[in-house]
Amino acid sequence: MADGGFTKLPGGSVVVALTLPRPLGDGGVRVLVHAANRARALTRLRNLGLRAVYLRGNSAPPTPDEVTAVLHHPDGLVWRTSPDIGGELWHGIAALLRPAATA
Repeated sequence: MADGGFTKLPGGSVVVALTLPRPLGDGGVRVLVHAANRARALTRLRNLGLRAVYLRGNSAPPTPDEVTAVLHHPDGLVWRTSPDIGGELWHGIAALLRPAATA
């Protein structure tokens, strides 16, 4: 189950934040999505292959810094590891979904 929440912006759009668990290892990945509404935000994630993503409740809404990060990204979709260790920068979603390089 993903931990997350949302914030409604003055223009009517929303920023949805989800903390998804890592399949292997500790912690997770914090994903932020900017969209017209919550349903569209979750649809954007599902279209990228994250099929089992649901938002129930508002237990971990995005912070003002997270809202600023996603609004300033051209795709409106960013992530970083959670919990944030050492001030990691936000990454575009393409960096998360990119296949691992083989050696």
